[in-house]
Amino acid sequence: MDIRRRNNVSVTGRADGPVVLLAHGFGCDQNMWRLVVPALARDHRVVVFDYVGSGNADSSGWTEQRYSSLEGYAADVLEVCDELDLRDVIFVGHSVSAMVGVLAAAKAPQRFSSLVMVAPSPRYIDEDGYRGGFSADDIDELLDSLDSNYLGWSAAMAPVIMGNPERPELGDELATSFCATDPAMARVFARTTFLSDSRADLGSVTVPTLILECRQDVIAPREVGAYVHQAIPGSRLVTLEATGHCPQLSASQATAAAITEFIGTGG
Repeated sequence: MDIRRRNNVSVTGRADGPVVLLAHGFGCDQNMWRLVVPALARDHRVVVFDYVGSGNADSSGWTEQRYSSLEGYAADVLEVCDELDLRDVIFVGHSVSAMVGVLAAAKAPQRFSSLVMVAPSPRYIDEDGYRGGFSADDIDELLDSLDSNYLGWSAAMAPVIMGNPERPELGDELATSFCATDPAMARVFARTTFLSDSRADLGSVTVPTLILECRQDVIAPREVGAYVHQAIPGSRLVTLEATGHCPQLSASQATAAAITEFIGTGG
């Protein structure tokens, strides 16, 4: 199987530089990183890709069985790493991909040197002693709405997820990204994302880790950032002066600066 074609892999930047692998979140694709790539590419080899079922990946490789768990997405990451023989990878994962990176690093620790978690959430549903931001009923309603009218859900939810109502073009871009995804595949990815519970996996992280949270984020509130920070020994938590769940778009310069500063200090 041609992994590069299957996952729409693109490589830019310094061929001899440290490797930065950028992984997108639910409903998105590699294009979501375009504003931070130039800053990273000056000194690094930057690899971007699309998960199967997203963006311009080859959807013929998609199966519901594989992508009904985060392990399926971690397998995509590891297959890209194997195909390009990537070593000492600085993995940057947005939203649910932050947890995908945790799983990938646990399965193949020799591949990864550090993790950057952008607006991560290991669990979206509230429980006693844990605030994920949503009640179980909230998530059920969200998934039911997505199942019944995916395009309508996308148009309504994208501006909420993006935040920054004074910049409606950002919400429009996210809605366009959502709508470009095959609805059947998006439904599976949504359930995998919003019903996941990766809290127990956080303790397995042994590499230097940066957690980037936004000052206001309806999907991953700051209590979640604090939880992840506490659960990963030695991690660094940075609160960006940004709102919404996609700071790589809404606050790209601050996001790129935080990542490059972390990389430059060796984590």
